Amino acid sequence: MALAPRLELRQSQQLVMTPQLQQAIKLLQLSNLELAEFVAEQLEENPFLEADESPADAPEERRGASEGGEDEKSSSEAVDLTSETATSEARDAIDAEYEDIDPSSTGSDAANQDYRTNDWANTGAGGAAVDDDRQFDAALSKEISLSDHLTEQLQVATRDPLQLFIGSYLVDLIDDAGYLRDSLEDVADRLGADLSDVKAVHAVITTFDPCGVGARDLTECLSLQLKEADRCDPAMQAFLDNIELLAKGDLKGLMKATGSDEEDVRQMVAEIRALTPKPGYAYGGGAVQAVAPDVFVRKAADGGWKVELNSDTLPRVLVNQRYYAEISGAGANEEDKTYVTDQFANANWLAKSLDQRAKTILKVATEIVRQQDGFFAFGVKHLRPLNLKTIADAIEMHESTVSRVTSNKYMATPRGLFELKYFFTASIASTSGGEAHSAEAVRFRIRELVECETSDAVLSDDKIVEILQSEGVDIARRTVAKYRETLNIPSSVQRRRAMVQGAI
Repeated sequence: MALAPRLELRQSQQLVMTPQLQQAIKLLQLSNLELAEFVAEQLEENPFLEADESPADAPEERRGASEGGEDEKSSSEAVDLTSETATSEARDAIDAEYEDIDPSSTGSDAANQDYRTNDWANTGAGGAAVDDDRQFDAALSKEISLSDHLTEQLQVATRDPLQLFIGSYLVDLIDDAGYLRDSLEDVADRLGADLSDVKAVHAVITTFDPCGVGARDLTECLSLQLKEADRCDPAMQAFLDNIELLAKGDLKGLMKATGSDEEDVRQMVAEIRALTPKPGYAYGGGAVQAVAPDVFVRKAADGGWKVELNSDTLPRVLVNQRYYAEISGAGANEEDKTYVTDQFANANWLAKSLDQRAKTILKVATEIVRQQDGFFAFGVKHLRPLNLKTIADAIEMHESTVSRVTSNKYMATPRGLFELKYFFTASIASTSGGEAHSAEAVRFRIRELVECETSDAVLSDDKIVEILQSEGVDIARRTVAKYRETLNIPSSVQRRRAMVQGAI
């Protein structure tokens, strides 16, 4: 068969990701903090965007009122995530492109509601009303960080410029727990310093408060504290060198390693337990940013659940229509006109994207609450198996949209603050062929069984499987072992040994 060039005509379809569509997708997966930063950047760059500083519950006509007087036409349109500022032509284009993200019908009854809050009645038993307390953020007190505390001591300990330089570098490498994870050889190579100088400065830092700071591992940390108390004798050092036996509860192994009798070993165990394995945690690591919920879930008067967006985390922007009219009507070159048109279109698109993002979050959160009604009413034992497809099918969206919406979003409920992804759990079949069980609920049940153990009735994995199967959970032994390990629960042998040996 001869090879020769030829022309062919083929017809195909593909999704073109416009910059605006990419931005809308990006906004969906941003956390409320990241969104606030993004909007702040847009407000700084786009001359047609303004921040709406009015209260979230202010009347629409007041938010859009002009500063010049009540009779003067508004110079800016308040978006506040409920109003649309795009022209009809732009709105048509926006809806067409955003359909790829949210194919749900915008003409449904749900879309015509005030989407900041959704009320629906559940079928479960109601409970006492929950107070509308939104003060989730406790006041953050100013406290000295570990780094600041060590730096102050370093400046007192030495005035030598080289030691101060090396010491400052080492202090920066010490983590929140108080450990220096990098090797001193690597530090010397990176700084181009003599290893002996680095070791000397490190030795000085290990004398700082809190005792044990700057250690490279747990053994060194405990050893520093014991030396400070003048209790690091050869037997104790041998104990530290074999500290993994303590975690295993191997009393006889410790007796053999230290050459001590049982009473002495128990005394060593008591001394070790009185030490601080992570000394750095005594100091703050700087101001911690509290997680702000994106959605509130509260008990409704009719026994159902009220799902409401947190208006404090929703950026509100104004699109200055008057300023655009003044600039676009003035004489300008083609380049300036293109810039003005693009910026105005971007402002309108951002307003629409923020509006759609808020609606989508509420829609997804509402469906999650509907699906997991048992959890909110009765607790974690009643979590249902749930996946992205179930939610996506219920609200007529794509799974990828639901995945983006549930990333880095949090729900404040009467049972605590949860990430939206927490409610998606794998399913475990029922032995009776009925409704499947949530993996999270099964893990909770395993922890519950272990917590109720006694020294003469420690449950093996096989016994836990037997109990779960009697309760209708079709589960294999290896799955129980996997769940037990994810819960950081030791094996039945280790638990029995720990109970028998008491202090160990």
